[in-house]
Amino acid sequence: MSGPVPRFVRLSELETATPTETIIQPTLDDGDHDRFAHFARKADIVKSAVTGRPIVALCGKVWVPGRNPDRYPVCPACKEIYQHKKAEETGG
Repeated sequence: MSGPVPRFVRLSELETATPTETIIQPTLDDGDHDRFAHFARKADIVKSAVTGRPIVALCGKVWVPGRNPDRYPVCPACKEIYQHKKAEETGG
């Protein structure tokens, strides 16, 4: 993939994210997305805070961040995608 490498982060871990290149979108049941804290691009999170527009998480959830992600468990799909991409980047 060419161009800048997007960054994906858990909303509460903005300073510890690593770059990623692609998004894999697994399927979750209806309503599952609302019970988790999600990983999303740092730039999208900042833009959403300013504009109020929805963003897309690694798992494909589209929403406007507004709640404290530390109060919810990490989305298993986002976590799996993030760990997979991190492993690819480190060669593991």
